Amino acid sequence: MADPPNTRIEVDDETTRLAPSDEDAAPCLLVVGPDGAVAHPLPPRGQLTLGRSSGCDIVVDDSSISRRHAQVIVGPPLCIQDLGSANGVRVGQVLLEPNTPVVVEPGTVIELGSVVVVLHRPSMLAVTAAAPPRPSAGADERPSLMPDGPPLVRDPGMQRLYAIVERVARSDLSVLLLGETGAGKEVVAERIHACSARASGPLLSLNCSAIAENLVESELFGHERGAFTGAHKTKPGLLESADGGTVFLDEVGELPASTQAKLLRVIEERQVMRVGGLEPRPIDVRFIAATNRELKAMADAGTFRTDLYFRLNGISLRIPPLRERPSEIEPLARRFVARITGASPSATISAHALHLLQRYGWPGNVRELRNFMERAAVLAGGSPITADHLPPEVTGRHTAHPEPQPGPGSGSSLRSEMGELERRRILDALEQCSGNQTKAAELLGMPRRTFVKRLDAYGIPRPRKGTRST
Repeated sequence: MADPPNTRIEVDDETTRLAPSDEDAAPCLLVVGPDGAVAHPLPPRGQLTLGRSSGCDIVVDDSSISRRHAQVIVGPPLCIQDLGSANGVRVGQVLLEPNTPVVVEPGTVIELGSVVVVLHRPSMLAVTAAAPPRPSAGADERPSLMPDGPPLVRDPGMQRLYAIVERVARSDLSVLLLGETGAGKEVVAERIHACSARASGPLLSLNCSAIAENLVESELFGHERGAFTGAHKTKPGLLESADGGTVFLDEVGELPASTQAKLLRVIEERQVMRVGGLEPRPIDVRFIAATNRELKAMADAGTFRTDLYFRLNGISLRIPPLRERPSEIEPLARRFVARITGASPSATISAHALHLLQRYGWPGNVRELRNFMERAAVLAGGSPITADHLPPEVTGRHTAHPEPQPGPGSGSSLRSEMGELERRRILDALEQCSGNQTKAAELLGMPRRTFVKRLDAYGIPRPRKGTRST
């Protein structure tokens, strides 16, 4: 539940009053069709029909829409129901039963045929009509969040998700990506940017959980020379550098409370103040945020600012974990092997190995699959990948290092090379996460228990809390 209209939120000597008009004002519906996004204000109470007929309250001229497709019931709460349409109504990808009202929260994706509708709060970012997409910059022109190439989408649920992504990208509405660690939120973020009118602008990202708290504001907002010890020169922040493009805030739920307050002001005023600066600088960016935590529950509990949550959650998209999209495991595994070996994406993986990959639960999702297949490719040394090249988490064996089959380049030197590679990646992850083992494990796509076992296997001392690894 959102904070009452007159509740004050104290954050490091900064006080923000939630405006009653903002919380109590009726929301609007954002209809995202083939020609762009149109916002339709809703009355405080009542019922409205959506459909292709000119007699509907909200006319949606699209061939996938029935003449009387759906009805919105403005409460509270706000509900939507299917009026027996031909192509159905989906809320969060769940198909509704006809004439059965379902409560809808702000930011939830509603699909009417092939048209996307979003319940939109007045407090969220203003939505403008979409401009024609500009050509996306090539991979050699700007950094990519997708080191493994364009998205590989085989699962029907993922195909529906990416269809929504391409339509939502046409608006400037902020997007909140939800899903487990390693599920591919950053890949979806890049797709949103690539399909938007900002595609030729920069896409810059910040992992809010992998940077020390005292450095977050400098990274986001920039700083002036002499603003603090070590600030030897002026540095523009991420928000300034992404002007005209998109900012991707990964693990946004980890932002410190004081930074949340300042980020909220930036979103509201479209200006950024560098640390130690005197004059604000205008910015034009789109915000995409991602988290593996339940941000709404955090907002309800007071551990994340409710008003910032509303502004970031213009629309929320949930990326399903890899275990719910088994049809993508094999092609992804082959892609990762091909990237390491330089071989064809049809690189040989034995039927038994594929069976084990399909059976595994993938708590680390796509990131864990990538790490395991890179390891297997090194062990195989150019030979077909078998079950012996897979880690014990997948095979169920409890040996520290499975023996590879004989083949070109295999042997003790190859195992040593693989071990050193994995050891270095663990040390790098610990360094990036300031010694935090849980965050380092998430960064590598490993379950924490597996990560701790790796530390012991490689003789890496477990860093104490608050210290860096060396």
